[in-house]
Amino acid sequence: MPQTLSIASWNINSVRARIDIVERFLTEEAPDILCLQETKVVNETFPTDMFRRMGYVHQVLNGQRMHHGVAIMSKVPIHEDDRFDWQANGEARHVGIRLDNGVRIENVYVPAGGDVPDRAINPKFGQKLDFLERMIQWSSELEDKPTILTGDFNIAPMECDVWSHKQLLNVVSHTAIECELLGRLQDSNNWVDIGRKFFPAPQRLYTWWSYRARDWAESDRGRRLDHMWMTQDVADKAIGHRVVEPARSWTKPSDHIPIVTEFAF
Repeated sequence: MPQTLSIASWNINSVRARIDIVERFLTEEAPDILCLQETKVVNETFPTDMFRRMGYVHQVLNGQRMHHGVAIMSKVPIHEDDRFDWQANGEARHVGIRLDNGVRIENVYVPAGGDVPDRAINPKFGQKLDFLERMIQWSSELEDKPTILTGDFNIAPMECDVWSHKQLLNVVSHTAIECELLGRLQDSNNWVDIGRKFFPAPQRLYTWWSYRARDWAESDRGRRLDHMWMTQDVADKAIGHRVVEPARSWTKPSDHIPIVTEFAF
C-alpha cells in the first residue's frame, strides 16, 4: 500500500510574531512537512519547542536576524542540509533536504525585488533577476534527481495568477521579464507546476493579498506568488493540492497563505 505524505509551504512573515497561527495550521491541517519562508529569526531563537511538541522533531533551519530566513519542519526523517546562496550575498533564502525515499525538497524565498522594475535605478530588482538566473543554472544541472521545488517565488507568472493582468503589467511580480525568467526556470528541468495541474488556468488561485487592502476578501486583489513545482516522477505521485485561504483571516495573519500538496509514494 502506498504511504501518503503531505507537504506544506508558507511565507509566514515572522514565525515568532505569528506562532499562534502556525500552531493553529499544524493542528487543523497536520502536514507531514512544513516549509517556511521569511521566518525573520536567527537559528538560536527559532521557536523550535512548539514544533517538537506538535511532532515536528526533524528540523532544518537557515535563519537571519530580522530578515529573510527559511526552515523545514518535519514529522518524518529528513537528511542532508543544503543552503544555496542564489542571492550571492549570504542571505538566508534557501534550505534543501532529502527524504528517505530519495526525493529532495528545495525550499526557496525569492527576493521581492523592490518597487520599480528597472535594475538601473532599483538594484533590488536586478538582484532578483540575477537570483533567478542562478536558479536556472542550478536547475538545468539537476539531471534525473526526483525533486520538489517550493516556496515564495514572488512572481505570479500567468495572466490568471493576478487580479488584473492589465493593471499589474508594470508592477514587480508580474512584469514580462520576471514571467519570462520564471518560464525559463520551469523549462530548464521540465518542472510541473502542481497548483495549475490541479487547478488548471484560468481558474482563480491566489496565495497573497496585500495588507494595504481594507478588506482583502471583498476586494480580492490577489496574486499567486507561492508555488510548488516538482519533477514529473514526483508529480505523478501527487494526489491533491489546495490553498488554505481561510488563514488570511486568522488573527495577525501573514499576507501569504499556506499551500499543501498530498502524495501517495
